[in-house]
Amino acid sequence: MWKFKKMGCVCSKQIGGRRHENISLLASQTVFSEAEVEVLHDLFLKLTSCLSNQNLITKIFVLFDMRNDGGIDFGEFVHSLNVFHPNSSQRDKAIFAFRLYDTRQTGFIEPEEVKEMIIDVLEESELMLTESIVDSIVSKTFEEADCKKDGKIDLEEWENFVATYPLTLKNMTIPFLKDLSRLFPGFLQ
Repeated sequence: MWKFKKMGCVCSKQIGGRRHENISLLASQTVFSEAEVEVLHDLFLKLTSCLSNQNLITKIFVLFDMRNDGGIDFGEFVHSLNVFHPNSSQRDKAIFAFRLYDTRQTGFIEPEEVKEMIIDVLEESELMLTESIVDSIVSKTFEEADCKKDGKIDLEEWENFVATYPLTLKNMTIPFLKDLSRLFPGFLQ
């Protein structure tokens, strides 16, 4: 299980060496095959040893922690990764992205949240933009997305925005998730 701490994520040894007993159940609840869930299990175990404590990772961690218990077990990991699978719906991707931006959990995306996300993504990518350019991106986003002109973006406005600008969700698809068992045959034994 991944555990959340104030400064980031750490590995907890609660998983042990046993296989998750619900591989079939997880496969039936997601777009992953049983073989892909097996590969994800091994990746999950490997990832727990190399987590970062960056702001963006922390925001994603909070969304993966579906039970809000400060940890991510394997089932939460598979269910959360499901949204990044190429076969997942654009609506599911849009909702996940909306929740990622709505860090204050108000049901709306506010300008400050967009700015924080842009800065976090830039830092994670080791890119630099001036504050005026970031502010310009935020303004342009709200010009396009905030149809009600109330200074915030609700889920309906967000879904319309990402339908108009599908590249907004480009990073919400991880193509190799479709071919896990083919790409990582060494994990299956």
